[in-house]
Amino acid sequence: MVINILIGALMGYLAAMGIGGGTLLILWLTFIIGMDALTARAINLMFFIVSAGIVSLLRWRKGQLQIKALLPAILAGCIGAAIFSYLSFLMDVEKIKKLFGIILIISGIRELFYRPKEFK
Repeated sequence: MVINILIGALMGYLAAMGIGGGTLLILWLTFIIGMDALTARAINLMFFIVSAGIVSLLRWRKGQLQIKALLPAILAGCIGAAIFSYLSFLMDVEKIKKLFGIILIISGIRELFYRPKEFK
C-alpha cells in the first residue's frame, strides 16, 4: 500500500511536469500490480482529471494559461475524447493494448532522437 501511494505521488509529480505520469501509471497498474487494462484505464482517467485540474488551476493563477487561447484545443479534446472513448468500447481489449504499446514505442523513439529547436 505504501509503495502504491509513493508511486501515485511520483506519477502526480511527473504529470504536473507534463512528462506523462498517466502513461507510466497504466504501465505500473497493468505490468507490476497485474490489474486488468479496463480498470487501469479507468483509474488513469480519474488520476488525470484530478492532476490536470489542479495543475491547470495553479498555472492559470500564475498567469501561465490563457483560457481564450486554449478554448479551441479544450473543445477539440473533449469532442475527441468522447468519440474515441465510445469507439474504445467497440474494440477488443487486446487490440487497444497493442495500439497503446505502439504509441509508447513511437513516443520513446521520438524522445531518444528529439533535438529542441534553438531560439535566436
